[in-house]
Amino acid sequence: MATTTNINVRADSEIKSKAQDIFASLGLDMSTAINMFLRQTVRQNDIPFVLTTAPMPKKRSREEMFGFLRGEYKIADDFDAPLEDFMEYMK
Repeated sequence: MATTTNINVRADSEIKSKAQDIFASLGLDMSTAINMFLRQTVRQNDIPFVLTTAPMPKKRSREEMFGFLRGEYKIADDFDAPLEDFMEYMK
């Protein structure tokens, strides 16, 4: 069995709380989530997400997204929102 070690991390308390809520909704605790991040970093030999200085895509209203699905709106060609953002609008 592998030995374990402790890691002490300083984080903004509000960010930590929000992250814990998200992890809890996925059935994870902070330790498990951080271990998942570390394992993916090792597996990919890189940070497991894209780092970018590009601005966040404009949030679209639920009405805009439904209109888009019905063909009533045209989203600009440079629209590059991730699928997660679209799913959030569909809630």
